[in-house]
Amino acid sequence: MLGQYVHNMDEWSKGVTPCTLLKTRRMLPGGCGGAFGGGYIEESGSVNTRSVDTITYLTNISFGLGAAESLAEILRELGVANPLVISDHGVRAAGLLQHPAFAFLNSAPTFLDVPSNPTESAVAAGLELYKQGGCDGVVAIGGGSPIDLAKGVALLATHDGELERYAAILGGVARITAAVAPLVAVPTTAGTGSEVGRAALITLNDGRKLGFISPYLIPRRAVCDPELTMGLPPALTAATGLDALSHCIETYLSPRYNPPAEAIAVDGFQRIWKALPVAYADGSNAEARSDLMMGALEGGLTFQKGLGAVHALSHALGGLKEARLHHGTLNAILMPPVLRWNVEVEAVAEKVSHLESLAGLEQTTLADALDDLNRRLGITPRLSELGVPRHVIDWVCERALADHSHPTNPRPLTKEDYAAILQSVF
Repeated sequence: MLGQYVHNMDEWSKGVTPCTLLKTRRMLPGGCGGAFGGGYIEESGSVNTRSVDTITYLTNISFGLGAAESLAEILRELGVANPLVISDHGVRAAGLLQHPAFAFLNSAPTFLDVPSNPTESAVAAGLELYKQGGCDGVVAIGGGSPIDLAKGVALLATHDGELERYAAILGGVARITAAVAPLVAVPTTAGTGSEVGRAALITLNDGRKLGFISPYLIPRRAVCDPELTMGLPPALTAATGLDALSHCIETYLSPRYNPPAEAIAVDGFQRIWKALPVAYADGSNAEARSDLMMGALEGGLTFQKGLGAVHALSHALGGLKEARLHHGTLNAILMPPVLRWNVEVEAVAEKVSHLESLAGLEQTTLADALDDLNRRLGITPRLSELGVPRHVIDWVCERALADHSHPTNPRPLTKEDYAAILQSVF
């Protein structure tokens, strides 16, 4: 069964089945009695009733308004008595660390110096605080950067050697064991999906932005509370939401065979496409915030299918020292030109046509619609406007070719192809 959903058992005692609940619950792909066992997700009613559902897929996920209140009990279940809290200064400034659900963490050692793109040196600093505090687990509260950094700390807390040793492209996947310290992720944005992802992206001291990938890096628990995203500014709502949208699109188009992941990616795409403009205009809209968070989570659940050229390039650009670049903004800029490149593959064209149908696009292509969505959400269309100099193109293309997302792009790309894509958005 794709997902396990725990609901009021009185429904079952009355003979009510998931198939008779379609007016209030949305079926997962596969439908009643389908390949995925007819699992279901609460419709918008859960937004108003503050119901928190337990979902089991890659990890256990507490999802719904008020889910943050379960954090203390989750740590007790995991046997974590002295956690290190990893967050950032922006999350603290927003007052999220003062949320009543986190009051029990007030005396816990807290690491806030998390760069927008996590670095090896920041992992080392967080690890030192972990050791000094005698910690036995990690709680990450924030966006993808604190969560990825927390994965690096949880890894090195129990594994010897330099961080580089565990990079995926350097054979590190097999070196990561189940000994990784317990990690609970509490996302405060709806974007990266890192709370359910098996990867962490960390920039080494020499400038290489590498992926650290293992099922053991998936947080033991994810606490996804849309209330924590209510105060997210429109610009950050847009950038993180478009990041999540790019995950759903790229994983869906990846050539790897994984129908369950494709079904999840399509559901995430639909949710984000509908909810993102609403949440951008009205950040307090609970239903839109919930759909955005679910869509971002679903994007993270599909990472196992592989990403593509958008992420190969954005990972490389994220390692630049010449400019500080937001990962989601980069993905938003790169998605339309990469999509135009990939749609030349027949199988990709068929899938893109399906997404266009789901999005209600009759007079325009998905790539053009994404360009329009970027404009409406205030995303700049040009890398040069973000401070990226042209002289880095060759370096970025070399790094993109070596990135772990490169092999799963649906159309084989050369260094010259990557350069052409970058030139189109300079």
